[in-house]
Amino acid sequence: MPDLREVPASSLGEHLVGHFLVRWEEDGTLVALLRAAVSQDAAVERITAIFAEQVGPVVARHAPDPGEVPARAGLVATQILGFALCRYVLRLPPVVALDREAAISWLAPTIQRYVTGAV
Repeated sequence: MPDLREVPASSLGEHLVGHFLVRWEEDGTLVALLRAAVSQDAAVERITAIFAEQVGPVVARHAPDPGEVPARAGLVATQILGFALCRYVLRLPPVVALDREAAISWLAPTIQRYVTGAV
């Protein structure tokens, strides 16, 4: 995860989605890990650790209520992993057809709301 401490809170959603798109597109290991997570506990544990270690601290810095951090980080995971599953594993044509800017514009507001509580 890049250091997002200097990123304005109002653009965290865009930065997070952009980061994950690059990671998913440049690292075939993540796609293999997602495929394996469907049936292997070790893969589930690794994906869980990635989100806890990378997304959790970002959410913790920006969540309006510290008690909501686990739920908010988990919801970020639902969006990122759901998108990745549909785009890189299932290869759903409308999701695959989205260019980078379109994917960010669709996903960023939701991620932004999950992280900060604001759109």
